[in-house]
Amino acid sequence: MSGASNAFVKFSDIQKTYDGEALVVKNLNLDIARGEFLTMLGPSGSGKTTTLMMLAGFEVPTQGSILLEGRSIDKMPPHKRDIGMVFQNYALFPHMTVEENLAFPLKVRKLDKAEIKVKIKCALDMVRLGAHGARRPAQLSGGQQQRVALARALVFDPKLVLMDEPLGALDKQLREQMQLEIRHIHENLGVTVVYVTHDQSEALTMSDRIAVFNDGVIQQIAAPAELYERPQNAFVAQFVGENNRLHGKVVAMNGATCKVEIPGAGNVEALAINVEAIGRPTVLSLRPERVKLNPMPGSLPNVFSVRVAEVIYLGDHVRARVSVCGHDDFVIKLPNSEGVVNVEPGTEITIGWRAEDCRALDAS
Repeated sequence: MSGASNAFVKFSDIQKTYDGEALVVKNLNLDIARGEFLTMLGPSGSGKTTTLMMLAGFEVPTQGSILLEGRSIDKMPPHKRDIGMVFQNYALFPHMTVEENLAFPLKVRKLDKAEIKVKIKCALDMVRLGAHGARRPAQLSGGQQQRVALARALVFDPKLVLMDEPLGALDKQLREQMQLEIRHIHENLGVTVVYVTHDQSEALTMSDRIAVFNDGVIQQIAAPAELYERPQNAFVAQFVGENNRLHGKVVAMNGATCKVEIPGAGNVEALAINVEAIGRPTVLSLRPERVKLNPMPGSLPNVFSVRVAEVIYLGDHVRARVSVCGHDDFVIKLPNSEGVVNVEPGTEITIGWRAEDCRALDAS
């Protein structure tokens, strides 16, 4: 997770505790490249927001050091770090107009009036609010307020922009729209962004890399496709995307693959990713869209006859819940690319999957 000596942001051996006993962040080492969009993803209490607040200067590490452009910022107050911030609650000044909100960080930096005017116009045009400069926050929609907050964070050309659950207060459609807008702004400006969310689909949509936090530790850090397709432990597999879990015991190893005995269902062939040894428990991870319906005989190593418990039509695919290997909540996603898939609740169907699509991970 660390190693690049020219990292734009560098966390070195960071620990954080509030009570002197429980560590909220544990031995964090993380490098962030200049211009990168890095998302810190994890459940509540996983340490991601605390990490962001330490970078912003609102929290102080109990141990370790944070470097920005190779210089320690541990003792630097927040207002001197040249960092833009965007919060979930927008944090706009309600008594100021949109233009006055954007002018505030520029006046603090003692820019002259002409330059302030130019920067405000550029920032408002960037977020498509050029006609709203005279309005106050209460006269704007939630999405417009979030655009103003984003413009205010960028108007003074910061080295780094931090975003803490910025879209959490928006409805689903607007949130998805804003995800793309933030992504496009990042691509156009090339500014470094560190983004915090608990929404895995948001992280997959926006990020260059995602750091998955749990219990104060980064479980895995990778590009979105790598994280989704090749999770390195059971927590990441379960937290990022929909996932089927099958509990079993390793009964054989053969190079990169292993055979796992599922109680009452026989053996499953899988990739041996994070397993201990023969005889030890493991959890198999399998994405619902990797399951094939009615595979050709002999085409797949893992084939099961299952009973359909529930079918939900979702337009581009059918989501079926089936009973397999003693699990009643096993999910398969069947694309409707050649017409609606004909599966009915209560019927028996045959499903299968490749060994390389099934990952044997830690039992914990």
